[in-house]
Amino acid sequence: MLLLALMLAPLALPQTVPAQATTACKAPDASLPVALAGWSMPGDELVADKAVSLATVDASTLKGLPKGAKPGRAAMIEFRIAKAGTYGIALDQPGWIDVLPGAAGGEALKSVAHGHGPDCSTIRKVVRFELVPGTYRAFASGLQQAKAKLMLVPN
Repeated sequence: MLLLALMLAPLALPQTVPAQATTACKAPDASLPVALAGWSMPGDELVADKAVSLATVDASTLKGLPKGAKPGRAAMIEFRIAKAGTYGIALDQPGWIDVLPGAAGGEALKSVAHGHGPDCSTIRKVVRFELVPGTYRAFASGLQQAKAKLMLVPN
């Protein structure tokens, strides 16, 4: 009997689960860092202080999609950089982010860092690139949703 009690004792103890797994975010995007504060502000361009919502299309129909882009849905937007530096592209869903220089053609730039968005945010990933002044095209591919939300994130 004592042996049975010892075997069942661990089952009676409360199970511990990491706080993040048990605590649902009550206000997603409420505590974003300063660099991401514009994520909740809708915009029409890929800029640092507002997020743009783009319609996605079948990736096979999107002209200029770089080599290595993922199948599924995709979106593209042109943007300008005025000051050289490291910039991130934030995305609201799982996907692949490429940046190409210029208005047409060219090879995708190599990313210098990538990671997830902050806890309790709707930002799923941020990919960073070293950019010099000029025009660029940001492509998001491998998407599942009909719209994609993106924002430029200065370092």
